[in-house]
Amino acid sequence: MLDLDLAVPKELGGPGGAATSSEQLFATGYSACFHSALQLVARRPKVDISGSSVTTGVSIGPDAHGGYGLNVSMTVSLPGLGHEQAQQLVEQADRTCPYSNAVRGNVDIDLQVA
Repeated sequence: MLDLDLAVPKELGGPGGAATSSEQLFATGYSACFHSALQLVARRPKVDISGSSVTTGVSIGPDAHGGYGLNVSMTVSLPGLGHEQAQQLVEQADRTCPYSNAVRGNVDIDLQVA
């Protein structure tokens, strides 16, 4: 169980500040889920991805329908792999990850391989 102080984001009229925001929680969950999917797809062909990391930022802002939407920026680092192999694993993880599947078509995602 998590016990966190939460804050309404500034973008939604809240104070923001040092408390945890919904965007940070979403980014943390998405990063963890994506990294698990990455480990799964790397395990099948026995690709060593030790030292890998997923860094995710989430922002919130107005959408075209008068509500609010999310934007996600995710960077995946796979040290020791060539860019092409890393890109293939990231694409497979993106198709496998439940978070990616849940937000596909609903959230702008900028997915990069470092």
